[in-house]
Amino acid sequence: MTLRIITTGGTIDKVYFDAKSSYEIGDPMVTDILDEGLATVLHTVQSILKKDSLELTDEDRQLIYDAVLAAPERHIVITHGTDTMPITALKLKSIVDKTIVLTGAMAPARFRRTDAIFNIGCAVAAAQALPAGVYITMNGRLFEAGKVRKNLDLGRFEATE
Repeated sequence: MTLRIITTGGTIDKVYFDAKSSYEIGDPMVTDILDEGLATVLHTVQSILKKDSLELTDEDRQLIYDAVLAAPERHIVITHGTDTMPITALKLKSIVDKTIVLTGAMAPARFRRTDAIFNIGCAVAAAQALPAGVYITMNGRLFEAGKVRKNLDLGRFEATE
């Protein structure tokens, strides 16, 4: 099995430049994370966007949808900004023959203290183990699309049902 990893930007790939938190989305970090983790899963990385999720448009979500649909792999991980990840997950729900797992990070992967490494590991494992469907994995938990939200006050994802 080969896993397709689609990167769209978000905090996970951010690079900060100054004390005022100016940033830009850098190159995808997922390959470095998998290499450092000694992961042996066969994978292909496809970078389609480098945007903060608050900047994603309906056209961007369609681009993500089309990339997932066109991928020959049945197991997909999407790195995505956390603010609108549940919206994109809902957009993907009509794709029924693939296991799609979205994940991201609250702190950039380039930071020493980050959740990115753990979240990527969870997403890669989940994409291989779960049945077809659309999921989000954050904070060590798995959620079905449409049954999750980001709790801004607590800085974590939680189930809505």
